[in-house]
Amino acid sequence: MKVVIIGAGVAGLGIGWRLLQAGCSVTILERAQPGGGASWAAAGMLAVTAELENSPEPERALALRASALWPAFAAELEEATGRAVFLNQGGALLLAGDAAELEVMRGRAEGLRIVDSAEAKALVPLLGSSLGGLWSPREAHVDNRALTEAMTIAFLKAGGVLNPNEAAVRIETRGGRASAVLTPYGRHEADAVLIAAGAWSGLLEEVPIVPVKGEVIALSPPRGAALPGPVVWGEHVYCVPRHGRLLIGATVEEAGFDTSMTEAGRHHLRACAEKLMPPLKSWSLSDHWAGLRPKSPDGLPLLGETATAGLFVAGGQYRNGILFAPAIAGEMADLIIGKVTVDPAFDPRRFLGDLHE
Repeated sequence: MKVVIIGAGVAGLGIGWRLLQAGCSVTILERAQPGGGASWAAAGMLAVTAELENSPEPERALALRASALWPAFAAELEEATGRAVFLNQGGALLLAGDAAELEVMRGRAEGLRIVDSAEAKALVPLLGSSLGGLWSPREAHVDNRALTEAMTIAFLKAGGVLNPNEAAVRIETRGGRASAVLTPYGRHEADAVLIAAGAWSGLLEEVPIVPVKGEVIALSPPRGAALPGPVVWGEHVYCVPRHGRLLIGATVEEAGFDTSMTEAGRHHLRACAEKLMPPLKSWSLSDHWAGLRPKSPDGLPLLGETATAGLFVAGGQYRNGILFAPAIAGEMADLIIGKVTVDPAFDPRRFLGDLHE
């Protein structure tokens, strides 16, 4: 089976790798460089607790499946490539903003632990005053940039073809079925086509995905200061320790495909982080970037075959593309080769009425 994938982020690379392992021939077309979109801009959190407390059950189930797969997935990638992905299972501390939020956290604490102010400060000495919050030891994070580099190497070593700087401009059909992808440089025939182009997926077909901008900053500590051990959530930001820096994110803004950094975004992130951890006022700003998350109208992923036979989509992961990656890789590969059927909750065809009204 010959598959053409549009997009070389964690979804496209992961699905392509699994398809190659299943004996398929796979070509990935990437409009820019591999892993250069949301996969690069993310902070790499595997945030089952923090990001998904109000999510529908199908998305929570997907998150839990993916979280369980992550240790073996990371080990397999590292074994296949000799490249570290820096999976860190150091947990996460979710701080309550007020007494009402703390009570909500108590209701979510099954298998987790509510901590008071002193316990929270023992976990993260940089914290200022707090009411305490929820300690989630199962939370983890990964270096998403190292991850996409390793996934690119794994895909190529498995025999895949990767064409960077080659944007798909049209998907051809024959007899009502996707049959080829056209680019400025040629025509790529396929038995199946997968759109995994992140925020740009909606530019190709009737895929209802829009970009949502997020800005992130990185702070570097002064000499002698230590990074927090776990990921810290509070004051509407997350703080992720990464290779001697602290990543602070992220803003949320529907601004089309604009990825410019703003003074307002930088000030907001820094002010929130400093309120959470006052010693950060003496830390220096070392980086600032922005990326585009892919979001569907109902916030759930689109995973499956579209209304066009042979044309699949893996998109709309929004804030959880890194977390979902191992599960989406295996499950979408199985779906494309016909081993499983689409989950109705993620079926891309659920929006057909909206598209054609």
